[in-house]
Amino acid sequence: MLTLDLANAPRWHDLAPGVRVQLRPLTTALMVATRSDPAVEAVPDEASDEERAVAFAKALARRAVLAWEGIGDADGKPIDPSPEAIDALLDVWPIFEAFQLTYVSKGLLLEQEKNVSALSPSGPSAGASDTARVANPAKAARKPARTARRG
Repeated sequence: MLTLDLANAPRWHDLAPGVRVQLRPLTTALMVATRSDPAVEAVPDEASDEERAVAFAKALARRAVLAWEGIGDADGKPIDPSPEAIDALLDVWPIFEAFQLTYVSKGLLLEQEKNVSALSPSGPSAGASDTARVANPAKAARKPARTARRG
């Protein structure tokens, strides 16, 4: 059974010791808006998957971050979120990885309460073919995403 969160309220996510961000729920509207973000659309066709992932994550974070704690300027003075500060935050590799794992992937996978079952690579779905079609093949992914490592 799929459990819906009807409250749909922002939540705090810990990205590193002493660093946490309050993020909007990862909704369809947020994802659609991010996909059509000018920064995402400006990524050249020849860009790597990694460059695309960074552009998308930054565009998503600029829309999703409402507040944060434990983030300051070069003098250690706390700063408020801004598009430039959010981009700089995601330029820190461990923060980028934590954002992807704690927000993006968990929002997309519906795995927290075992709401849906993943396809078994060796079970009855092993030989299944894709049924969805890409509306714009020019924008289709060039190769499957890599599985994230668990720490």
